[in-house]
Amino acid sequence: MADDLEDTIRQNAEGPAEARDDAGGMKQHNLRDQIAVDRYLNSKQAVRSKGLGVRITKLIPPGTA
Repeated sequence: MADDLEDTIRQNAEGPAEARDDAGGMKQHNLRDQIAVDRYLNSKQAVRSKGLGVRITKLIPPGTA
């Protein structure tokens, strides 16, 4: 899903923001809004993932053990 969203954002960024012809027109969402949605969805996925994303380790300098 994330790859599809990244591809969609990339394609929308490469294309025009608004297009019109005789039959009508179309307008895309703002690129800033698309990036905000991508960040939101990534943060939701990170919350669901296992672990806290923080690794706690004990550092012991050499020669003090």
